[in-house]
This record gives sequence, C-alpha cells and structure tokens, in this order.
Amino acid sequence: MPKRILTGTVVSDKGDKTVVVRVERRFAHPLLQKTVRRSKKYHAHDETNRFKVGDQVQIEETRPISKNKRWVVLDAVGT
Repeated sequence: MPKRILTGTVVSDKGDKTVVVRVERRFAHPLLQKTVRRSKKYHAHDETNRFKVGDQVQIEETRPISKNKRWVVLDAVGT
C-alpha cells in the first residue's frame, strides 16, 4: 500500500528533530456547496532541524517514531 504524502506549512519548530505541520484541506459543504477549509496539525520528524516556521513542506507517512510522530518531512516545496 502506498504511503500518503501531504503538503503543509510548518507552524512550530521548537522540538528537537520535530516540526509541527498544518495541513489544510478544502471541500464542498454537502448541503450548501460552499467551499470549506479544515486544517489538521501533524508532528513530523526532521532529522537535521533544517525546516523553520513558515516553510512549505511535504510530509510522508511512516512507522511510529515516538508517541505523536508518524510522519517524516520529505522536502521543502517551491524552493
């Protein structure tokens, strides 16, 4: 089964080797048909502490690394 890849924005880099990435999804409301935005935060592993707040990154699903980390940062988007 392929691993999921999501794109989001780094909102926190305070943890060692960890970044928090906010992933936003857009969908049409089932009744009103208005575009609705929902976001979710994911803890992702950043081995080299390379990414800072505001960076657009891609994260990939992986094995559990810690209690909250199940994602790893692949690379920056658009740089």
